[in-house]
Amino acid sequence: MAEAELHIWMQEHVAGFQGPMQLHRLAGGQSNPTWRVDTPNQSYVLRQKPLGPVLPSAHAVDREFRVMQALAGTDVPVPKVWALCEDPSVMGSMFFVMEFIEGRVFYDPRLPDQTPDARAAIFDSMNQAFSAISTVDPMAVGLGDYGRHGGYVARTVNRWAKQYRASETRSIPAMDALIDWLPQNLPQREEEVRVVHGDFRMDNLLIHPTEPKVLAVIDWELGTLGCPLSDFAYHMMTWRVSPDLFRGLAGAVIPGSGIPTEEAYIADWCRRTGRDKPADFDLYLIVNLFRMAAILQGIAKRAEEGTASDPDAHEVGARAVPMAQIAWDMARRL
Repeated sequence: MAEAELHIWMQEHVAGFQGPMQLHRLAGGQSNPTWRVDTPNQSYVLRQKPLGPVLPSAHAVDREFRVMQALAGTDVPVPKVWALCEDPSVMGSMFFVMEFIEGRVFYDPRLPDQTPDARAAIFDSMNQAFSAISTVDPMAVGLGDYGRHGGYVARTVNRWAKQYRASETRSIPAMDALIDWLPQNLPQREEEVRVVHGDFRMDNLLIHPTEPKVLAVIDWELGTLGCPLSDFAYHMMTWRVSPDLFRGLAGAVIPGSGIPTEEAYIADWCRRTGRDKPADFDLYLIVNLFRMAAILQGIAKRAEEGTASDPDAHEVGARAVPMAQIAWDMARRL
């Protein structure tokens, strides 16, 4: 890594930067390499596009930079972004620099180490952060061209049906049924156009070190314009899947735990965003469960081909079957 070139670039583009500096690779951020940059006075986070050939629309760190920069003046808690570097001669690929926020990351939404009061407050703060995203007018913050307008749910179904077929390793009857059923049963309402995060989960939040409060929403790699109901339904999948399937809450929401019920959490989002829960909300959940099953099937395909980076890829990929079954069982009940 050309640390000397990076040091020069930081001096020229990051206000207040003073070396010397040290770089440490951070855990997580596997899609886009993520580094902590420490100086005597301040720390930063550097998000980098992977080196070498990548798919044209993948690893778009410039889009991450743009959306967080645009949201800085809104109620959405995002890190301050300092600068974007599109010159590959500095580090070998495009990257951006943002502030380092000292915070906790919780991977288990059951929050086993927290008190009931702390759990309730963390979930409420998470709901508030998501509600802020759902109410941003993209035109008002300069993101009117950040994605296509309308047809978001239909495009989601079409894209992931194709991705699933391309990565199919065995027949999953529930996926076959959903691929036939979903195009005929899409929500019929006109879609709102809002900023969507695309991967809003508890482990993509930075929680205050000692207080039950969301400090920042991170990992905006899948951010675009789309349907806020669908984006919220992706987040709400947590309540429909079990902890062992995909960091879920099914069976874990018990009285006194501090974890809100699905209905209570949806009601809070509706209240904060001025919406009513649609009667067909389960359709949005089914679409997102289908999408997740297709993603898991892609992992199974890479595991079969020996190209998966995760040593547990076979086990993770196998979860496509129960994930698809949950979605198809919901569809049949409708």
